[in-house]
Amino acid sequence: MDSLEWPEPVVPVQSLSESGLTEIPASYVKPPSERPRAVSFLDGPEQGLRIPVIDLGGLVGDSGERQATMQAIWDACKEWGFFQVVNHGVSLDLIERMRKVWKEFFHLPMEEKMAYANSPKSYEGYGSRLGVVKDAILDWTDYFFFHLYPDSEKDLDKWPLRPETLRY
Repeated sequence: MDSLEWPEPVVPVQSLSESGLTEIPASYVKPPSERPRAVSFLDGPEQGLRIPVIDLGGLVGDSGERQATMQAIWDACKEWGFFQVVNHGVSLDLIERMRKVWKEFFHLPMEEKMAYANSPKSYEGYGSRLGVVKDAILDWTDYFFFHLYPDSEKDLDKWPLRPETLRY
């Protein structure tokens, strides 16, 4: 696995969006059959896509509630690959502080962010693509991926030094 390389040069999406492009590059455009249908609030809740919302409060309920919640998580992961959670116990204050500190990171100069560029070996770090398939349709996003758990996987060398509060 040490010999993995990106199949094409990786260009941060932020660089592309700030470059004055008049068209999104084809490598970011999904075929029509793979695009979600745009939904207007006028369509009503029964129309279009409905992202799964999981109430984590069910995990502390009786065994039936726990089982139903775990099944809902399983179904959402299998069908969607993600879901929204409610009743997770994380304070809104902490969420806002995390949002603020990561926003600071993503507004750092590109050279500083690129010091934490990820690799196809672990995907950890700052990057714009996951996967090593040539000519893959990419997501229009930059991200920072790292391991928190288990502790044996956590590599603080991959964590940015700035903003300082990111490591706490």
